[in-house]
Amino acid sequence: MSKRLLLIPLALLLVFSLVAVSCDGDADVTTTPPPTQPTETTTPPPDDYDTRDSILIGAARPVSGFLKDIGDYAFGPIIQMWVDEVNAAGGIYIDEYDRALPLEYIMYDDTSDLGTSTRLIEQLILQDEVDFLFPNCSTAFLYASAPLANNYGYVYLGAEGGCTTLTAMLPELPYVFGVLNYSDYYQVPVLADIFVDLGVETVAIMYINDLHGVEYYHTALSEFALRGISVVMGEAVPVGAADVELVLKQARDSGADALCAFVYPPTTMSVVGQSMAIGYNPDIMVLGPGVNFQFFYDIFGGEVMEGLMGFGAWNRESSPELDALADLLVEHTGDVGLAAFGDEEAFIDWWGSAFYWAALQCLQESIVEAGTLDQDAIRDIMATSHFTTVLGDTWFDMTLDGAGGGLLARECHPGEVAQWQSGVYEVIGPEGTETTDFILYPKPAWPSP
Repeated sequence: MSKRLLLIPLALLLVFSLVAVSCDGDADVTTTPPPTQPTETTTPPPDDYDTRDSILIGAARPVSGFLKDIGDYAFGPIIQMWVDEVNAAGGIYIDEYDRALPLEYIMYDDTSDLGTSTRLIEQLILQDEVDFLFPNCSTAFLYASAPLANNYGYVYLGAEGGCTTLTAMLPELPYVFGVLNYSDYYQVPVLADIFVDLGVETVAIMYINDLHGVEYYHTALSEFALRGISVVMGEAVPVGAADVELVLKQARDSGADALCAFVYPPTTMSVVGQSMAIGYNPDIMVLGPGVNFQFFYDIFGGEVMEGLMGFGAWNRESSPELDALADLLVEHTGDVGLAAFGDEEAFIDWWGSAFYWAALQCLQESIVEAGTLDQDAIRDIMATSHFTTVLGDTWFDMTLDGAGGGLLARECHPGEVAQWQSGVYEVIGPEGTETTDFILYPKPAWPSP
């Protein structure tokens, strides 16, 4: 278990007595005189005003298990970087406490087990009494934890999970703020348009048999059908599957122009390695999550990765602000990345890092503006404000005219689909976000063994 802290400011409320004035044409004017000593009412300080020395945040995250690779390289480094940056700046000033408070961070290992994760979340709320609850990892886990956090009245940011299924529930989840782009928001529609432009006519799909895979699979079926693209194979594989050779052979034998593998990183690695082993090299391979991680590129190398596609997406060329974010990540994680992979950028997630950091910027600004740790006050500012973040002008599109939960607005997404080209995860769609005007099609052949 590791600890860190977060701070937040709050505005004091002054209630003034009003002078009542009545006036009737030319009649005498009668006023109610003010009291001889005007009264002023202020919000009393919180009960722990004299004893509070930090802001406690907590999360149940996958330190072990099949989600570890996502947790270690996606939101995990961003949380730690935010805690370190906030504390290096002296904490977050909160009006209610008339001082800056540092962040303290509790993180429990949920072992990539859904039941353990939800149990630990309740422990964080009921026993540890955290001030802020941070999300667990993956679509299925987010689907389970978001209603739980909402029931306890905690502002809850999404992280490594998009959750098409959760979207329909947002009107009933006013404290939930979805952060990532995901299958039908707006990734697969953009991918389908790219396929049409390239002349892709047939697709084979492999997907993990959990909520993430099922959502992407069904979204792909719908979006491809709308564009006249045929899905000639659709096969589910177990979560964490390592041996997918038989499914890959089935995809190869289908003759499909493209393979879409909606699987998590351990299986994504197997897809790449076993495709090379059996000589399966379709014109397009869309993989992930996994292919969006810099460490994934470091493991396989440029020749293998050339032309592989995935979701996200951003890179250093997306904007000066995102270039600076990459520098900040290198500053915080570069030494570990060099030691592990020989790459100081190894801990950059070219899908989620920009989204997560922007969401934390929104949260921090909301805390400062609220001047309190009160979840309702912070939630209302989050739901109604525009923020300046690494994504530029940033806001959440809320349901029920702001009374329900919301999603990070599509207009804030720096990209949806990317392709590895010459060592760069180039954004290739949608129109207006591209960092290159070129798409490798068909993708190059695998290098010789």
